[in-house]
Amino acid sequence: MTLRTFIIGATGHIGTELIDLALARGHSVTAFVRSPAKIKRSDARLCVVKGDPHDVDALAAAMAGHDAVFSALGVRPPAAFRPHTLIADCAATTVAAMTRAGVRRLYLVSVAVLFPLRGPIYAFFRWVLKHIAHDQAAAEQIVRATSLDWTIARPPRLTNGRDERYLARVDGLPEGGRAMSFRAVAAFLLDAAETGKHRHEIVGLARP
Repeated sequence: MTLRTFIIGATGHIGTELIDLALARGHSVTAFVRSPAKIKRSDARLCVVKGDPHDVDALAAAMAGHDAVFSALGVRPPAAFRPHTLIADCAATTVAAMTRAGVRRLYLVSVAVLFPLRGPIYAFFRWVLKHIAHDQAAAEQIVRATSLDWTIARPPRLTNGRDERYLARVDGLPEGGRAMSFRAVAAFLLDAAETGKHRHEIVGLARP
């Protein structure tokens, strides 16, 4: 099945992999970005739209007619380690725009530290990523309160690489919780969109 995909955060690590994999699988892609020049890929099935993810009107106009929206926004250091609300703010505008545009399927990338994991390593990462976790938790709450068909992915630490393999577990981190590639997260998101699985589910991811 060919999908019309809409990607927010398309210039980030996961967003870039989403573009690459979606095009490789035959889907069409609309990349909604603040800086179109950052997207170097050229393809007849790729449309790059300049816009601000805080702008409901711009989002709704651009995403009309699409099958699925992928939100892969992230906050980079040093801002990531200070209080911020970027992900939650954009989650609110995204769901408002989707409701207006009549698009039902939403895939949100979150973080694994939101699982109630125990142990000194998890406690350390939960402390280091506390501001990221707070913002992502607020975004999840906004998404889960909607009537949209949402899927939330919670990956662990992410790395570069071409490995597309992943383990997935609903409401928990897969055993071991090993670091995985940005590309593998993109693969999971597209697999879920293509199969229709994991509607209204929070899914933990990890490398096999």
